[in-house]
Amino acid sequence: MNSQQAVPETKGITVKLLETVDLGPEIEGMAGRQLRMRLVTFEPGAVFGPLHDHKDRPGIVYILQGTITDHRNGGATDYGPGLGWPEDRNTLHWLENRGTIPAVEISVDIVRQP
Repeated sequence: MNSQQAVPETKGITVKLLETVDLGPEIEGMAGRQLRMRLVTFEPGAVFGPLHDHKDRPGIVYILQGTITDHRNGGATDYGPGLGWPEDRNTLHWLENRGTIPAVEISVDIVRQP
């Protein structure tokens, strides 16, 4: 499946907010932004969609357990424990767990404050 095909709906995902930092007082020009860290669990067969970008929301991901498949640029890359990837303004992707055990990642990104 590539970005030209339909992406399955999100299913089997649990997101736990671990911490946030208000960046306004920390870095000039960052008012209204926060640094956010989340623990994301993908059950076997889980999909994190839809196809989405990271414009104005850069981040990094680190895999703790299992394998997560990152679909982007017409290809699919598997990432296991100890690996991760950047998510910058050029990222357009969706994720899934094709494995038989839960996959767990730490996701850290900069977002607009709710």
